[in-house]
Amino acid sequence: MARKVVEVASAKQATDIVLLDTREVCNFADYFVICSGDSDRQIKAVYDEIEHLLKKDGILPHHHERTVDSGWLLLDFSDVIVHIFAPIEREYYQLDKLWSQASTLVRIQ
Repeated sequence: MARKVVEVASAKQATDIVLLDTREVCNFADYFVICSGDSDRQIKAVYDEIEHLLKKDGILPHHHERTVDSGWLLLDFSDVIVHIFAPIEREYYQLDKLWSQASTLVRIQ
């Protein structure tokens, strides 16, 4: 599922896509997908497409945060958590650095 999220984000032109294996450093999720969008519209498009395609496979988010104005959208599928950022918010929160002990499985820049 995490790799499918990466593929969808890439197809929707998300930037700086990272797939982290968090199983060794986190007890609430196996994988994080972190990516950025260049505009509110693109961020929403990435979010909507991920949610839509996984829903078609019968996978619904356990939780989601969907306020485009915040610059950070989140989809929580329990084992996989997807973070979609505006560049400024991504730089501010630095999740990549916060979870730097996790193994990086994919990085698409």
